[in-house]
Amino acid sequence: MKQSFSLFLAFKYLKPKRSFLSVVTLLSLLGVTLGVAVLIVVLSVMTGFDETWREKILSFNAHVKVTEYGGVVRQPEKIYKAIEGIDGVTGMAPNLEGLVFVQAGDQVFTPMLRGIDPELERTVSRVPDCIVQGEFSVGYGEIVVGRDLAIRLGIGLGDSLLVYSPQNFVSQDELRLPEELTVSGIFEVGMYEIDVGYVLTSLETARSIYNVEQGVHNVQIMTKNPMDAPRIALEIENKLGRFFDARSWIDLNRQLFTALQTEKNMMFFLLIFITIVAAFGITNTLITLTVQKTHEIGLLKAIGFPNRRIVAIFLWIGMVQGVIGTACGVGLGLLALKYRNELLNFISSQFRVDLLPKELYQLSQIPAHTTTSDVVTVCATVLVICTLAGLVPAWRAAKLEPVEALRNE
Repeated sequence: MKQSFSLFLAFKYLKPKRSFLSVVTLLSLLGVTLGVAVLIVVLSVMTGFDETWREKILSFNAHVKVTEYGGVVRQPEKIYKAIEGIDGVTGMAPNLEGLVFVQAGDQVFTPMLRGIDPELERTVSRVPDCIVQGEFSVGYGEIVVGRDLAIRLGIGLGDSLLVYSPQNFVSQDELRLPEELTVSGIFEVGMYEIDVGYVLTSLETARSIYNVEQGVHNVQIMTKNPMDAPRIALEIENKLGRFFDARSWIDLNRQLFTALQTEKNMMFFLLIFITIVAAFGITNTLITLTVQKTHEIGLLKAIGFPNRRIVAIFLWIGMVQGVIGTACGVGLGLLALKYRNELLNFISSQFRVDLLPKELYQLSQIPAHTTTSDVVTVCATVLVICTLAGLVPAWRAAKLEPVEALRNE
């Protein structure tokens, strides 16, 4: 009953009045609202980018890459047999991959060339479904290039490329001529680093370019569930022995995803200071309130109201303001996310600022995904901060002596 009376007094003190105190209270609530909204928007966008990059990477690369120490898998059939009995594997494909120099006229670029089996490649990659010009044809003497690389080199379907491998420059006993390949198709995965940094051709053509007579550089393996890739990679390693290395897509791209997660955590840490600043406003409001309500606090203590109930009044006030500000902030954040792309287009058109360069992100819209865990984390953190904002004024109110409080009035 006493606790409910503390809550009753908290609501009573929160009733808006035409005073400076009510203005400060509204400004504090506005600060909490904006802080929560910004946190929701930023964390959702960061999560959206993380999922978008993951989808783009997995559209080009398989879930597990198996290599053999020494650089060349001499007997890929051994890997095929070891994989057949593993649950969760849905496809496998060999490839040769390495850095090359491609020349079109006076333009020279250094993409990665991947030699593939066109039929098996369809089981581990979505590149065959991402052809925007021509067709996915990698017969001998043919090459498929990324859209951004084609734009950079100024080439199109039917144009020829001269492809040099590093072996063209290191051999002292013989002169190796570059391969002349014809562009048969142009793909667009949607990730700039892939669309500008990779070209695909047949295994036979790649063997000629890399001077590899037998074997492949690695075997790509597709799994039913991408998150099972680390387990399957470990199982493959155990079956093949210590001369083979199986790495999942998580291991191969750990630096990228770690950077995204670190950036997300840092953004949360920095933006939470908006809420902390708003909490100082709440603290200031409550300190002013203790001064205005000194007489009432003195009366409550004089009739036997314990200190913990006095403290509870101000903690309730901080919590209630936190709840109201958090609820409004979540609503405002979700509203901003719903119209985020319209807002992006408005800012770009009005201020002529390209906030999402297509040549860098290859995205026409801002990706966003709001997770329950992010919302709960933000709400819980803000509520704790707002509640703790009432500690200083609560401690000051609890230290008041009834006689002194009533005498000052």
